[in-house]
Amino acid sequence: MTRQSLKNNWKLPAIILMAGFLFSCVNDLDTIQRVTSNPNAPSEVTRNLEVFYNDSGYARVKIFATLAETYRVPKHITKLKDGVRVEFFSESGEVISQLTSLYGEVDFESGLIVVKDSVILRNFEQKQQMETEELHWNQKDSTIYTDKNVIIRKDGQGIIGRGKGLQTTQSFDKYKIEKPVGKIDF
Repeated sequence: MTRQSLKNNWKLPAIILMAGFLFSCVNDLDTIQRVTSNPNAPSEVTRNLEVFYNDSGYARVKIFATLAETYRVPKHITKLKDGVRVEFFSESGEVISQLTSLYGEVDFESGLIVVKDSVILRNFEQKQQMETEELHWNQKDSTIYTDKNVIIRKDGQGIIGRGKGLQTTQSFDKYKIEKPVGKIDF
């Protein structure tokens, strides 16, 4: 064998080996999705979410969440985690009340938002706040309610009401405790 033929002999097996590698790698999309997809994983994940709801060009509601996970299947919901703050605006654009909690869940079909864990609803004008462990906010009619224990506090006066269950609006200017308990001074 000549020196030239030895140089060319390695090229043919190398080309065949490379072609084998290139044509043997086939990715089946269905197989990949079965292996890599998790049906319990969120469709979208957002950090430091900030959403404004406007009406006729005016801000009405502003929602903040440290972490938001949106699920489309089996139900279209968004889970708000690690801190939630909702600000409600007056007709003149001022923040009149604020709802805070550690967790929230938005149900897009019903328009209902449920907040849980260390829930506080505060009215800034009347300097009062309501504390509970779970609260429901119906976006369609702006009502807020709970069937859990509640405590109402007013700045400078301490506890002014307590009981089980409450109905109010998102402005929290008037409220009704369903089953009041204890002595209440007016």
